[in-house]
Amino acid sequence: MSSVDEFTLIDLLNGGKQTIAFQRAGGVETGIGDDAAVVRASSDSRWILTCDTMTEDIHFKRATMRDTDIGYKAMASAVSDIAAMGGTPRYALVALSMPKSTPVERVRAMYDGLYECANRYRVVVAGGDTTSCIGGITLTVTVIGETEPDKALLRSAARLGDVVFITGFTGDSAAGLEWLLGKNKPSEEWDADPELKQYPGLVRAHCRPEPQIEAGELLRRSGFCHALNDVSDGIASEAWEIAAASNIGIDLIEDRIPASGELLDYASKQGKDPLDYMLYGGEDYQLIGTAPAEHAVELQMQFKEAGLPLYLIGYVHGEHSGVRLVRSDGSTVPLAKRGYNHFTG
Repeated sequence: MSSVDEFTLIDLLNGGKQTIAFQRAGGVETGIGDDAAVVRASSDSRWILTCDTMTEDIHFKRATMRDTDIGYKAMASAVSDIAAMGGTPRYALVALSMPKSTPVERVRAMYDGLYECANRYRVVVAGGDTTSCIGGITLTVTVIGETEPDKALLRSAARLGDVVFITGFTGDSAAGLEWLLGKNKPSEEWDADPELKQYPGLVRAHCRPEPQIEAGELLRRSGFCHALNDVSDGIASEAWEIAAASNIGIDLIEDRIPASGELLDYASKQGKDPLDYMLYGGEDYQLIGTAPAEHAVELQMQFKEAGLPLYLIGYVHGEHSGVRLVRSDGSTVPLAKRGYNHFTG
């Protein structure tokens, strides 16, 4: 395939194929372009629809994930899209494509992990499909969530004067992936290698990310959250999506972006800036969003009472479009709109 970024490809494949009027008539309130679609189910309920795919040698290798982790993460990444809309996940459909030579025990382990995640977040696996293929294993999970009318939290709802928040640490998953790739040991040998236990938090963040369903539901119920997105491609990329969809500018404050102790230690030993992992890593599945500045402290108190973290890391304004980083010395630098992209190298 010629070089094309993921979002350009999505527009190329879908743009102009169906009119907005046609989609509206079919009950679609929010279509392609957000974390998930919002569809009118009844006068007092809205469905949230999303689909995520994991492909062998692209999203996982034997050296970066156990088979149970593959299934867990496939479900978690789809459930995270529901969290990013402030919704509650309800049902899932699972499609599996695998070579005929795949050992049954590998597949059983993947589904054990998948159901572990589904049961944790009370998602009913209602059906799916299985096929054989020539390439590696591909696991696709479709999740249907639910929310009330006009309550879904969209990327396009940021407003001037909002603060920008995040629900937890980012960069750990990217660092964990780098660490595992560097060791390049099959996952069945991990337990026998003491060195691989040096960064358990980073490995867990990559292999077993936790979708922030409780935080998303709290944000929806609070009435204070404007825009929301999940961190699947790094803070910079997700902030850019909010800025572009909302037609505003965002400044992220370097000193306020939280980092885990393991990430700081790992980055230091690698001679790298931990901020690079946080801004341009991905698959942490924390939530980044905006809320009115006058309600920021109250929102933080609600999170504290629920036993959940919430960090204020920036603000929304109209001075420029896009996203900037405010450095420790007060200077500002533009942040590139980049993160992991399937179609650009």
